Amino acid sequence: MSTYRSVLLDLDGTLIDSNDAHARAWVDAFRAVGRFVTFGRVRPFIGMGADHLLPAVAGISETSDIGRTINQRRSKLFLERYLPHLRPFPSAGALLLELRARGLELVVATSAKREELSALLGLLGARDLIAGATSSDDVDRSKPDPDIVRAALERADSKATATVLLGDTAYDLAAARACGVDMIAFRCGGSSDASLRGAVEIYDGPHHLLVRLDQSKLAATRHRRAAHVHRR
Repeated sequence: MSTYRSVLLDLDGTLIDSNDAHARAWVDAFRAVGRFVTFGRVRPFIGMGADHLLPAVAGISETSDIGRTINQRRSKLFLERYLPHLRPFPSAGALLLELRARGLELVVATSAKREELSALLGLLGARDLIAGATSSDDVDRSKPDPDIVRAALERADSKATATVLLGDTAYDLAAARACGVDMIAFRCGGSSDASLRGAVEIYDGPHHLLVRLDQSKLAATRHRRAAHVHRR
């Protein structure tokens, strides 16, 4: 059984039910500049940052004038129109509390922008549980490139073999595997098991992992701590 020291956390679609909201914000932002893109076209790319999503969806560079305009509009719409209605997935906060109680360090690794990161952590009520965070603003390339996971590893000051990522998309998985980091995957973001193949475990969401924690890859943390306390 694997023993982990640190847990890297994706937020959107993993701990917070926000993937559809992000897709709608992108659709609205495209429409605002006269580009008409359907929800169905955007939704499969949620989990990527703007640097990958804009070219994939519309052939637009993030660094172009129109790319910057769309991205800025999307972030504003998400924060003002959609975020107030979002909720964490069931037991997301309780899962983070339990992971911290077991001695695991928690570091966020998200493709969200920095200003969105703060608001999302507020929804979870988890700011005091988080040891550090990396967002798309901290790196040159977002997921599926490994930059965000690599930066989070540095924040955690943890070896890849002692770290696991909680994520919900194939983009999370690609970024984690490129860094030699295991991933525990959640279905709650809408991904199929086939797209998450390569994850060390797959659960329905935070609640499912929480109730199965003692049978999961994270169980060894509790056993190690218990043995340490016994020796003392």
